[in-house]
Amino acid sequence: MIREQGWREAGHRIEALARPDKWHLGGLDGVVWAPTSPRWLGRPGFWDPAHLLNCPVGPCFAVALVDDSGAEIPLSAGPSGSLGKAQPEPRWRPGKLTTHWHMPGGGVAAEDRSVLPGGVLESSWTLADPGATSGFLVAFTAQPAGTVNRLRASGGGMDWVRLAADRAGPQMQVGMEMYGSCAPAWRGAIASEGAETPVWALSPFAEGGETEVPDLLPCDDIGWIWIAVGFPVTARGEDRISLRMRLTPQLPEPVPATDATAPLDWESFFDGFPSFRCGDVHLDRYFDFRVQGLGLNRIAGAWGNVRHPCIAEGPAYFHVPITYSAQCHMMEMRWRAGGQEAWGSLLNFLDNQKEDGSLHGRLYPHHLENTDFYHANWGDAVLAVGRMHPDDGALRRCYEGLSRYARWLSAERDPEGSGMFTVVNHFETGQEYMSRYMAVDGEADLGGWSPRLRLKGIDVTVYAHQLFRALAEIAGRLGLKGDAEEWRVVQDCCARAIIRCMWCPDAQLFTDMDGRTGRRTGVKAAVGFYPLLTGLVDGERLEAMLDHLEDPRTFGTPFPLPSSSVDDPRFSAEGIWRGKRRNCPWNGRVWLMTTSHVIEGLLRCRRAGS
Repeated sequence: MIREQGWREAGHRIEALARPDKWHLGGLDGVVWAPTSPRWLGRPGFWDPAHLLNCPVGPCFAVALVDDSGAEIPLSAGPSGSLGKAQPEPRWRPGKLTTHWHMPGGGVAAEDRSVLPGGVLESSWTLADPGATSGFLVAFTAQPAGTVNRLRASGGGMDWVRLAADRAGPQMQVGMEMYGSCAPAWRGAIASEGAETPVWALSPFAEGGETEVPDLLPCDDIGWIWIAVGFPVTARGEDRISLRMRLTPQLPEPVPATDATAPLDWESFFDGFPSFRCGDVHLDRYFDFRVQGLGLNRIAGAWGNVRHPCIAEGPAYFHVPITYSAQCHMMEMRWRAGGQEAWGSLLNFLDNQKEDGSLHGRLYPHHLENTDFYHANWGDAVLAVGRMHPDDGALRRCYEGLSRYARWLSAERDPEGSGMFTVVNHFETGQEYMSRYMAVDGEADLGGWSPRLRLKGIDVTVYAHQLFRALAEIAGRLGLKGDAEEWRVVQDCCARAIIRCMWCPDAQLFTDMDGRTGRRTGVKAAVGFYPLLTGLVDGERLEAMLDHLEDPRTFGTPFPLPSSSVDDPRFSAEGIWRGKRRNCPWNGRVWLMTTSHVIEGLLRCRRAGS
């Protein structure tokens, strides 16, 4: 059950998630250090790249402990110390990664790694029992030559501007500063060819030479600009020293958003959600892990084209708002107090709506090139958020934008007025590599994003039905009686098409239609259960769909719900398509969003008495 007040304090909920095998960190604002395949977890600091939304910036910085002569004091994170004493494993929890490094002679150095609001990567150190150790904790980095300019000494360390590129378009300028919690003892920069590595002994600083800040940087793009800032360490012990790197995107000044929020910490973020307890400890714990995942992907707003607080789809190049997942984030974030991220997950796309009424599939902070397009269940999402977080201004803004989108959808994807809506490529549903597309085009999976299909999709038709229904309801609330009637007419047309045209008696499930021939494809896929969301399904059809959910020959698998039926000739639980394991296959894998849609549909049927 969900309780309005948590049964544990936020701090306890966070500590309960501690594990030794995670590392991803975020500042709850759009900057994350979450390398999907980290190479350098075994070195202090943050050498693997961070992401400013979808834009990777790396290397970040490593940390070395050096003595007064500049020689590195080795740090080891092995399973036991030099005296044979067991050392703690790395300990991750939301917002912090703690590693105990042991030094020669038995001393222990504890490092806490965090990403703080404002794009700050922090490596915070406590040196216990250092003995006679004195010297420096050094933050050092290597930045690609040719990308760095305006390198200079700052009050706390060094700063510069770097160019960073994403996969979709123009480069972004990023301000970078390396500094600490105390005044630096020294700083320097050296241009060098060769490899970049977080090992101090292999850096050009280990050989000595010039460590002053150069007046001019080499004009070529070969090699690296090595930068280091040293902070004094004394033999007192227990002194905490924090080494930091601040990453600041150089974006146009955003138009102020009224829902901008102050910087958050992880306790405050968790405290905004209710606690969940159902009697199953695994589900109870999963709920808080999902809260953590939403926080890791939170964007605070004020990121150029991304004005409102919202949730990114995932790490790396998915760390931007994407329409396909935004519908889910609206449903999830409505459970957080205030609802800013829930509303913002739609408002960002409406702020950047195209002139023809369509929506960008992705929003990048500094450009809108190659943004793709995805269908989404905006209707259910906007109603769900509005019921939990009433906001007349946001509702009216969403009505205006979604009305334009709905008219574009009707004009471009159902110009014949059939009530069924066209999928033009296998990517735009977010569900690529499926037999449902191959039923109308044997090379549907080879055409990329090109509009080569005429598939009347059951999923996008259900989404359209729910959108028309939501617009009719919202228009009524806003006193727009003429609009409400208009939307009810197209909703009814859509409902008739779903029931009369898209139910396949042979498959005993809803299926797509071939837009060229008007014939049902008969391909059984998880999207065939989506009409459960509409309230249109009952009687024998509902019973047949329930039978499928229990039939191991179709969808009754040990871990349901497979994206394609088990008896599909292209079914593969391992995601093999045309002999290759795919990154995002829908020919048998289980996807949480689809399963959630079906669970929601079943609940609606139950609440309606079916």
